[in-house]
Amino acid sequence: MAFISAFDVIGPNMIGPSSSHTAGACSIALLARKMMPEPIESVSFTLYGSFAKTGRGHGTDRALLGGIMGFETDDRRIPDSYAIADRDGLSYSFSFDTAEEDIYPNTVDIRMKGEKGFSMTVRGESLGGGKVRISRINGAEVDFSGEYSTLIVVQKDKPGVLAHITRCLSDRGINIAFMKLFREAKGETAYSIVESDDRLPEDIALEIRENKYVKDVMLVQA
Repeated sequence: MAFISAFDVIGPNMIGPSSSHTAGACSIALLARKMMPEPIESVSFTLYGSFAKTGRGHGTDRALLGGIMGFETDDRRIPDSYAIADRDGLSYSFSFDTAEEDIYPNTVDIRMKGEKGFSMTVRGESLGGGKVRISRINGAEVDFSGEYSTLIVVQKDKPGVLAHITRCLSDRGINIAFMKLFREAKGETAYSIVESDDRLPEDIALEIRENKYVKDVMLVQA
C-alpha cells in the first residue's frame, strides 16, 4: 500500500490537509502577489490566531510561501516551497502572534517589497472551505474575495472619482457585480473596490489613472 503524506492531494483542487489553513492561506498569498506591480524581492508573514497556533503543522507557512510565488492551491510544488524560494533568491520570514485576540482566527499580514522598491502590506482572512477575503491594504480597511475580477483604485477622496471609474467601465461594456468605497477619512486616501463578472481588460488601469485624483490602480483577475 502506497504511503500518502499530509501534503498529497485531498480533493481535486487542493494540496494539504486543511481547506482553511493550506488552501485558504495559498489563495490569500496569491491574491497579494497579484496586487504587486513588480516582482517580489522579499516578504514577511505574520500569522494570527489558529494560523499561528497550528499553522506549521497544517502547512500554512508552505502554502503562504507557495502562493506568494504564484502557486495555485492544487500546485504539487507547495510542499517544497521553502527550497524553491531559496533557489530563486526570495527573501522571506515568518512570525507567529498567539497573543492578539481581537482578530479573526485565520488571519495573516503579508508585507511585500518589490525589486524596484515598491512596498505593500495586505491582510487576508481564511473563512473556511477555501474561501478568503482581503480585509486590509496598507492598513486601510477593505473587503473583497478574489472570486471576481477585481479593480482596486487608490484615490484621493474627491467628488467625481467614482463617476470617472464607472464611466471607464461602462464605456467598455463591463458589468459591475459589486462596488464599494473605503476611506481613511473625508478628503484623505480612499480605496474603490470594483468586482466584475467579466475579465477586466489589462489597459483599463491606464485609462482610470488619467483622473488627477487617482494615485494607483491594481488589477486582480479572477
